[in-house]
Amino acid sequence: MIGQIESYDPDTQSGVIISEGASFTFQVEGNWVADVPPDEGDDVNFVAEGTVANNINLVGAYLEPPKAVKYKYLAAGLALILGWSGAHRFYLGFYRLAIIQLILTVVLYVTGLPGFAMLWAFVESILLFGGQINKDAKGRPLK
Repeated sequence: MIGQIESYDPDTQSGVIISEGASFTFQVEGNWVADVPPDEGDDVNFVAEGTVANNINLVGAYLEPPKAVKYKYLAAGLALILGWSGAHRFYLGFYRLAIIQLILTVVLYVTGLPGFAMLWAFVESILLFGGQINKDAKGRPLK
């Protein structure tokens, strides 16, 4: 069956799964298959035995990890050359942050402090080259 974890208590390592209007209790010990601990709201696949859920696994745990689509060095180059405009953030899909960066750059240029916008871009290019920024906005790793 497929259900959703309604509640989970990490102290007792027990919880409740809701599926098709019915409630199923579970214990993590011996019944939880996934590598990560359960969390409220997780969608799970389980075997129902009465009102007890057994063999519980996260839905999607069998899926392949996301594949890299965007290039780290292209994003770093954009940050070095056009970082003041947020071009690297637009490229990576962080549109809100890119617009904030662009607006902040305009404000800093108007106030006579353009160096701070360049500093932000330089620091982010170093973070991209160093691998601290290593995912795009959809959580996919960078090539």
